[in-house]
Amino acid sequence: MSSPFPGMDPYLEDPAFWSDFHVEFIVCMRRALNQVLPDNYEASINERTALVEASLPDTRVVLPDLAVTRRDGASYPAAQVAGGVAIEPISVPILSEEEVREVWIEIYHRPERDLVAVLELLSPSNKAGSGRAEYLAKRRAVLRQSVHLVELDLLVGGQRIVTAPLPRGDYVAIVARAHRRPDGEVYAWSVRSPLPKIPVPLQAPDPDVPLDLQAAFSNAYEGARYGRRIDYDRPLQAPLAEDDRQWAQQRVRRP
Repeated sequence: MSSPFPGMDPYLEDPAFWSDFHVEFIVCMRRALNQVLPDNYEASINERTALVEASLPDTRVVLPDLAVTRRDGASYPAAQVAGGVAIEPISVPILSEEEVREVWIEIYHRPERDLVAVLELLSPSNKAGSGRAEYLAKRRAVLRQSVHLVELDLLVGGQRIVTAPLPRGDYVAIVARAHRRPDGEVYAWSVRSPLPKIPVPLQAPDPDVPLDLQAAFSNAYEGARYGRRIDYDRPLQAPLAEDDRQWAQQRVRRP
């Protein structure tokens, strides 16, 4: 089953699907790259597990005169404190960490296996909280090397990695060539548009190779059977503009 959208499916931004889609899309991009790379190059998948702060709901505690009860009405046995005053503890969320699997693509030049380019597909954890700080540190380490960096942001939500003014669009691809930094090439497009082909730079004097993002997306969507798995009757999670939200909901509306 093909996607009901001409390009990126915003329903995949739902946390229930994003992690799975992230890995599937990375695999499909690696396969597409290996089909167009010269014989003396290879695209490999690398990964690591990172710990980031877990997202916690906003919690407010109201303190009565001398006792506090749980919001659900239940209370713990009162504890005796100095002076003989009894107070009751409440259960509140404490900052915790969760494991996040990070997966990306690296392109090597053979036979030396020199690292030539890194391709990143951003996740929600890269765009907010402690995960953003960790990703920015990793990003700076790549940019200090003579290595090309290609970043894909297929998430409407969250803060863009580049804080400079960007072209208007729901999705962004950035190609930061090693020899042209600090400048980079920015591609932006709407949720209503197909995903573009973007250039992936190689080692000079070899020319760029094209990465067909739409073809990779279609292979990922159909291969993972998202058309059968996504409940398009559920509310759309991606924070699209209202007219785009209505357009997206119309695309998936059943006759």
